[in-house]
Amino acid sequence: MLSGLSEWFWQERLWFPEGLGWADLEDRDGRVYAKAHDLWVALPIALVFLIVRQIFERTVATPLASLLGVKETVRLKVPHNSTLESYYCNITKSPTQTSIASLCKQTGYSERQVQRWFRRRRNQDRPSLLKKFREASWRFTFYLLAFIAGLAALIDKPWLYDLKEMWQGFPVLTLLPSQYWYYMIELGFYSSLLFSVASDVKRKDFKEQIVHHVATILLISFSWCVNYIRAGTLIMLVHDSSDYFLESAKMFNYAGWRNACNYIFIVFAAIFIITRLVIFPFWIIYCTWVYPVTIYEPFFGYYFFNGLLMTLQCLHIFWAVLIIRIAIRFLTNNEKVDDERSDKDETDESEEEGEEEDKKDMKKNGPVQNGHTVHNNNHRKTE
Repeated sequence: MLSGLSEWFWQERLWFPEGLGWADLEDRDGRVYAKAHDLWVALPIALVFLIVRQIFERTVATPLASLLGVKETVRLKVPHNSTLESYYCNITKSPTQTSIASLCKQTGYSERQVQRWFRRRRNQDRPSLLKKFREASWRFTFYLLAFIAGLAALIDKPWLYDLKEMWQGFPVLTLLPSQYWYYMIELGFYSSLLFSVASDVKRKDFKEQIVHHVATILLISFSWCVNYIRAGTLIMLVHDSSDYFLESAKMFNYAGWRNACNYIFIVFAAIFIITRLVIFPFWIIYCTWVYPVTIYEPFFGYYFFNGLLMTLQCLHIFWAVLIIRIAIRFLTNNEKVDDERSDKDETDESEEEGEEEDKKDMKKNGPVQNGHTVHNNNHRKTE
């Protein structure tokens, strides 16, 4: 059954123009072509990336964070309460007003105490600045090195300057060693991101990030199998060209270097818009969607490849809206650049007032029910 499914999936009429097929990609006369089984190399590379990342974050990113003055927010720990903890873990982290009233009856806490407990409990679960900084520094390092390596691999290639050259002789395009390693390393890196997504900082665009990683892995894998490698190298170079600016802006943001963060972000926004909203759709997608039909009849692989590119372009538009919104706010109001996708620590302007009321309640009524006293009444507002 599996062999039949595999035979159906790899039909030549699905992945190649009429008259061409897998036989055209057989190694001969010293010429080497991409093979589907080469992609398995990406798995051990992904594992190596995960290991190297742990070493990098401990030996490089953490000392760098200290050098740049990354400061952790002091977060008050909540007193243990099994009722509230069970509600927090099993029902919701943000109870409604009705639920808060019910929890007050069950715990003996005042409404203000329950609200503060949930606020502090949510803050405890949020990733620390150090964790965010280490993650950003790892991605900055990879994207910068990947962009430099990609540019070095393509600087002398004709299809970097004339995109139509990417189809010259297709699909009989000889595989170069630089293309092999560029592909395997990029595929290994994005695979490692997918493997580590559960432990990485979760942002509001978490689902979009998953879609992006999956679409990227599929795009790299598919373009490798059917020898769309020239187009693939250009797509990876375009994406790597702006990402390291974003990660460096995050690093300075976490370190509290406001001006550096703001101006690097503006540079990132400009490069992102040029590469993702101009070069990618009007140059690259044009040469994968419009130009090929002048050479051969459309086929399934043609639609599949361009469908993945359009998925990426939709994500580009989604992120561009967020980026432009932040950039406009900074340029018009000189506000601090913040990542709108990240959850921020919660604060309560009436915190000190509420703690004074808690003191009065304790003097009047004594300890609350269930054996819990009012804790942390003398803490400063540090959330």
